Amino acid sequence: MAEQKTPEFTHFDADGNAVMVDVSGKNETHRTAVATGSILVTEDILQAVQNKTMKKGDVLGVARVAGIMAVKQTSSIIPLCHPLPITKASVDFTVDADTNTITALCTVQCDGKTGVEMEALHGCTAALLTVYDMCKAVSKQMVLSDIHLVTKTGGKSGNFAFDEE
Repeated sequence: MAEQKTPEFTHFDADGNAVMVDVSGKNETHRTAVATGSILVTEDILQAVQNKTMKKGDVLGVARVAGIMAVKQTSSIIPLCHPLPITKASVDFTVDADTNTITALCTVQCDGKTGVEMEALHGCTAALLTVYDMCKAVSKQMVLSDIHLVTKTGGKSGNFAFDEE
């Protein structure tokens, strides 16, 4: 078995205090991140979402906007995240009627000195939470799950693809 390298925790100073990582010396590169997650809903909810008959309106349309807004606000919500010049933010959904599952896919891009993984994860999560919020009057029997980074490109650490084993 290969020896594991001890991770370098860059969000702490020598005294153990939390710090924002200094990225001033890094080069700007094109960076992308894609995150996904799902929400398991009841059959009644899924039908109302698909038929756009939920009393609060177009659930997936509103959730898409919520996800994009969350991407742009990540540095205000997650401590120590850098504000980034986002060049693309999108949220797409797939609906699986066989499993009563709605899956969100959030894609984020920027040209910057640090990655957009947190932005993609935040956008995905906010979109799913919005689905929950807009549907909870029908049933609170919903489960968010499997929120994770799918891919990431750019930067010093290179590319990443989630191992779907």
